[in-house]
Amino acid sequence: MEMPEDTESESAPDCNITHASAEAPQNEVAIVASLFRAALQVTVAADQVDTLPAIAMLSLPDELLQHIVRQARNPLDPRAAAYLSSACHGLWALTQALMQQLKTDHEAAAALCLKLGGTVRSCRKMREAKTVDCFRKGLTAADLATLGTLSSVLLALEQLRLVEPEVNFLFESRGAAGPDGVQLFEGLGAGAMPAVTSLYLEGMHVGNAGASTLAAALGGGALPRLKYLILGNAGIDDVALVALAPALRRRPALEDLSLSANPFGDEGLAALVAPRLPAGALSRPTEGLAKLKWLNLTYTQITDAGCAALAAALDSGALPALIGGLSLSNTSASAAAKAAVREALARLQQGF
Repeated sequence: MEMPEDTESESAPDCNITHASAEAPQNEVAIVASLFRAALQVTVAADQVDTLPAIAMLSLPDELLQHIVRQARNPLDPRAAAYLSSACHGLWALTQALMQQLKTDHEAAAALCLKLGGTVRSCRKMREAKTVDCFRKGLTAADLATLGTLSSVLLALEQLRLVEPEVNFLFESRGAAGPDGVQLFEGLGAGAMPAVTSLYLEGMHVGNAGASTLAAALGGGALPRLKYLILGNAGIDDVALVALAPALRRRPALEDLSLSANPFGDEGLAALVAPRLPAGALSRPTEGLAKLKWLNLTYTQITDAGCAALAAALDSGALPALIGGLSLSNTSASAAAKAAVREALARLQQGF
C-alpha cells in the first residue's frame, strides 16, 4: 500500500503508517541513512541508499535494529520509521509492536492537534509551529501526557502557553481545578523542547509531585534555552517550591519568573532567593539566578520575614540582574516590609 503524502486534514492522522512505499522521499532516506551511520559508525559511503540494506541493515543485531527504529519514531511525522520498518520483510516482522505503538501515538497526536485547533490543527502544523497557544481547551491528563511525548520532536517550538480554568485568586482554590501538570513534565526528557524560551502555564495544577517532576526534567536537560517561566495559579506551596527552587537556580538563561497566585510563603521564597548552605559548606554555591530580571510574587503568602530575606538577597548581590523589578502586591507582608524590599531594589538599580 502506498503511503500518502503528508496532509493538512483536520479529521484524520497525517499519514498511514501500516505499510510504506518502497520509494521513499529523499528526506526520509537521509534520516534513515543518518541513523544507520550513527549506529554503525560507518563511513560517508553508507550514504548510498542501495548499499544500506545490503551492507548495514541485514548485518545488524535485532536489538540494534529495534533501537534505530525507535530513534526514527516521530508521532507527528511517522513516515521515516515506516519506510525503515518496511525496508525488508525481516525488519518489518521485527518492528511490528513498535510500529503499532507509533500508530497509536500518531493518532493521539493528531487528535490533540485537532483539539488545540488554531495554528496547530494538524500534525504538520504542530511540528512546524514556533508558538502554541492553548486557552481553556479543557485539556485532560491524557492530552498533557501526549504533549509530553511530543516534546522531543517539537524542534521549532519557541513558546508554549497553556491556560486552563479561569484564574481564581482565592487561596483555597488555586490550581485545584486545572489538569495535573505532572503528566506533561513526565514526558520532558533530556533535550526536550530544545528551542523553547517561554513556558507559560496558568491554572494547571503543579503541586508537590509536579514540582518534583519538573525539577527532575530541568535537571536532566529539558528546556535548555528557557528564559521565561510562568507558573501561575498552580497550587505551588512551600514544599513544592523548595523542591523546584534548586533546578530553577541552575537555569543560567532564566530572565523572567512569575509564580503569582500560588500558596507558598517565606520558606519557599527563601529556598529560591537565599537557600541555606549545604552541610559542611563554607560559602554559598556560585549557581543562582544571575540573569533574572523580573520576579512576580503577587497573590502569594509571603510575610515580612520573606520580604526581609528578599531584601537581604538583593543587598548581597544574589539577584544581580533584577533591574526589571518585582511585584509583591496582594501578599501578606506589611507596607513597611514591602518598602524595605523596594529600597533594596532601588540600591541595586542605582549600581547599574
